[in-house]
This record gives sequence, C-alpha cells and structure tokens, in this order.
Amino acid sequence: MRGKYEISLLIIYTGGTIGMVQDPENGSLVPIDFRYISDHVPELRKFGYSLHSISFDPVKDSSNIDPQVWIKIAEIIEDNYERFDGFVVLHGTDTMAYTASALSYMFENLGKPVILTGSQLPIGLLRTDGKENLITAIEIAAAKEKGLPSVPEVCICFDNKLVRGNRTTKMSAEHFDAFYSPNYPPLAEVGLHIKYFSGVIRHPEPDKKFTVQKAFDNNVAILKIFPGINRKLVQAITRTEGLRGLIIETFGSGNAPTYQWFLDDLKNFIDNGGIILNVTQCHGGSVEMGLYETSRQMLAAGVVSGKDITSEASVTKLMHLLGRYQSNDKVVEALGRSLAGEIS
Repeated sequence: MRGKYEISLLIIYTGGTIGMVQDPENGSLVPIDFRYISDHVPELRKFGYSLHSISFDPVKDSSNIDPQVWIKIAEIIEDNYERFDGFVVLHGTDTMAYTASALSYMFENLGKPVILTGSQLPIGLLRTDGKENLITAIEIAAAKEKGLPSVPEVCICFDNKLVRGNRTTKMSAEHFDAFYSPNYPPLAEVGLHIKYFSGVIRHPEPDKKFTVQKAFDNNVAILKIFPGINRKLVQAITRTEGLRGLIIETFGSGNAPTYQWFLDDLKNFIDNGGIILNVTQCHGGSVEMGLYETSRQMLAAGVVSGKDITSEASVTKLMHLLGRYQSNDKVVEALGRSLAGEIS
C-alpha cells in the first residue's frame, strides 16, 4: 500500500482564471494563495500526496506570456526536478498551447510529467471546471506504472482529455472542451477510470540525462495568406529589420498564390538570410509541398514544409531553434524533424 507522502508533486501557478476566487469583501476576483489550495479543493487531501506550490508574484495574465516566462517556468522545474515526482503548471488558457509547446522543446529527455491545466471559469465559482481539471491533472502527474511515470511528457489536461502539449490548439473561448489535438490522438481519456494509451506516449532515453535549453530568438513573424493579399503587406513583413524567421499560414495542404512578385519576395527573404516555414491554416491536416503547382514553386524557392505542426508549435519551435543555432542550415534541418513529437 502506498505510503501517505510517497508521491510528491509541485504545483506552479503562473496566473489565469483557474486561480481566482471572489474576495468576500467586495466580490472581485483575486488570486488564491496556493499554499492553501486544499482549503479551496478539499478533495485533494484524499489523494494523500505531498503537494507543494510556487506562485508567480505578480501573476501573469496569459496574454502577457513571453519567452522570459517560459524560461522562468523551466528553471523552477529544473531546480526542483530531483525533489518531485511530477509537476502541474496552472496557466491561462489563451496561450497555454504556446507555453506547452515551448516547454516541450526546452526539456530534453524529460522523464517526469509536466501537466498544464487551467479553466474557463474561476476555481472559486460553483460551476467551475477548474476543480475537475486540477484534480485530474494532479492524479495524472502522480500516476506511475511499474514504478515509472505513466506520462513523462509536457501535456495539457483539460475537460477529461490528456493531449500532447505541442499538438494542441485552443478551439473555443466558451466551452469547457476548449482544446483540440487535430493531428495526434489523446494520450489518456478520463472517465470512470483514467485510460492511458501507452502506444502514443513518448518516453526518455534511459542513457541520457534531463537537460534544459533556455535560448529563444523572438525575431519571427506570422503571415496568414488570404485571397487578395497585396505586395505592400508582404514586403512590410519580409523587410522587417532583424526578422530571421517567417511562418506563412497557407491554404489547404500548403498552397499559396503563384504571383511572381509573391514568389520573388519570399525568395529574396531567404536569399538575405531568412527562414520560411510553411504551415497550413486549416485546423487539421498536413502541408505536402509539391503536391500542387502552387506549393511546388515555394519549395523550389527554399521554403520549409511544416508538415502537420500546429501554428502554436511552429512559432515556439522556430524561436527555440533560432535561439539555439546561429547556422541556418542547422535550423532548417531541425525544422524538418520531430524534436518532441510535434510532427509526424
């Protein structure tokens, strides 16, 4: 039988709706003190886990998340990696997929669960989804099979599903099932029991150590292609001073206009040292450059295929690689392969 405090978990509260309760004096929403999280969610005491918490001060609205926040989260986990069996990161939903993607690239050979969760309603409201999300995230972070963590990945746990963080996108600002993994199956489903799908879960290499890569270069931009796009807009982006990486969100399987000026501007950006990654603006599916003439010419110009990567994972991957490597050849090579299960 498991000892009372055999499992030790660290909860990291960055900010977001989940950590809010109503102030009894004026009714406004204020962050809770996570040292007393069991007072707000007494069900947690029944686990018998040793729960510890660290809160950002001040807390961060998810709209203000940036690479410095990702580094701060990563350093907290790095500093406490040997002390805890797993980590739960409480985060605002709007940029949760970006943070999960960034952390997945930063943590090389991760051997413990890092579970991100949040809520659509504050944890202090009666109808909140926050309690269920938090309870489930904690149970998954603590889960072991044959003495090893069941899900040693950066994941998002939300509305009875566990999905790989860098495969996820936010699909709804209103519904409790806010997140969707369009091109990869869930890692676990939550019902009467939590069912883990071991065949799709990544595991660390036993002979390699856990390391953290902290460099980012945010000199990147996204250009969403639309019918009638004009050259002034494209050039305003491609000629941005210091821009090193450009993600173009294209139609369908990676298609874009074949206007000569458009292709010339993309090629000029690449010839001047820039990197372009082609990502579909569809909610699911993959870029297949060369399948149609409209993408064949971009391929010839040196545009890199993003395959089935999400927009959130593509931005953070490009920032990560540009921060890590000065050589464009190394960045391009790494863009084409899976670093943390983000592409098939």
